[in-house]
Amino acid sequence: MMKLLKIAVLIGVGYVLGAKAGRERYEQIARTADKVRQSSPVQAGVAKAEETVRAQAPVVKEKAAHVASAAAEKLPFGGSEAGGAHLAPEVGSNGTGS
Repeated sequence: MMKLLKIAVLIGVGYVLGAKAGRERYEQIARTADKVRQSSPVQAGVAKAEETVRAQAPVVKEKAAHVASAAAEKLPFGGSEAGGAHLAPEVGSNGTGS
């Protein structure tokens, strides 16, 4: 019974020490990742990506609307015939379909 208690205590101590070491390593990795994220080259890349997205968004929006309309036309209940339901509404200037 005493051996079992010693084993249990040793396992508990090992767990606590391992958890503490794991937490310290996690914090070290998090600090390093934050430094990288804040670095000038990464921030320059983020700015360039944002600029590209802003520039390409209208093009992507128009292509998506065209593809959605074309797909709706192919559906049995889609199209422009009387009673046909359009699944892709006309895209308004605010991108909400109104």
